[in-house]
Amino acid sequence: MRVSFIVNGAEQTVDEVWEGESLLYVLRERMGLPGSKNACEQGECGSCTVYLDGTPVCACLVAAGQADGREVRTVEGLADGDRLDPIQEAFVEAGAVQCGFCTPGLLVQAHDLIERRPEPSDAEIREALAGNLCRCTGYEKILEAVRLAAARRAAAP
Repeated sequence: MRVSFIVNGAEQTVDEVWEGESLLYVLRERMGLPGSKNACEQGECGSCTVYLDGTPVCACLVAAGQADGREVRTVEGLADGDRLDPIQEAFVEAGAVQCGFCTPGLLVQAHDLIERRPEPSDAEIREALAGNLCRCTGYEKILEAVRLAAARRAAAP
């Protein structure tokens, strides 16, 4: 089947997509967008989180055909060219990136949280990130990064 959709602001078409092929596989293997990671393939870890029509979803659980005619934004699409999104900058500055496997999903989920709740409480941050597993950290640097990005956004004119 042919899947036509908008990915990170650009119209894309992918041919010969198998009916059961996941959106994650199409993004990573067919389109060369390796940001979203393939970990559990069961929607449990959050490492493959992308936006689908503005809503965060686990790309491993979305059949590629379901994205036909829709808009997908990956972690690569958060940046504006060479300029990182403020949440990406905050993760780097706070040292919230270790092995980096969980980072793309955490970035998308944190980005969504700050878009919805510009000044989230710690409880809201923890709840928003609850579906994203990290095996390297105790999450404190990740929480610090989200707090930093939110504070910068709140202070911006």
